[in-house]
Amino acid sequence: MFEKIKQLRNLRDQAKRMQDELAQITVNAEGLGGKISVVMDGNQKIMALDISPELLETSKKEVLEKAIAETINQTVKKAQIEAAKKMQSLGGLAGLNMPGF
Repeated sequence: MFEKIKQLRNLRDQAKRMQDELAQITVNAEGLGGKISVVMDGNQKIMALDISPELLETSKKEVLEKAIAETINQTVKKAQIEAAKKMQSLGGLAGLNMPGF
């Protein structure tokens, strides 16, 4: 029983370390030829969003919304790839033997 508690604590500590490591990664993507830019960390938290003033016209609302969504999706994909690389380089959660869970 105590061994399982110890393993759970180790798992929690590893997850925290992984989260801290991922926070150090930044990725960015651009949409509409650089008129929209999104910067995100490895935990997929948006750190910055930049929109060219010319896109802020009311008549371009639908174009802007679509481009923002596409740019964020590109950034999320990049963040996921970088997170997977980081987890692989750190050994992920390998080595934890938790039978019964």
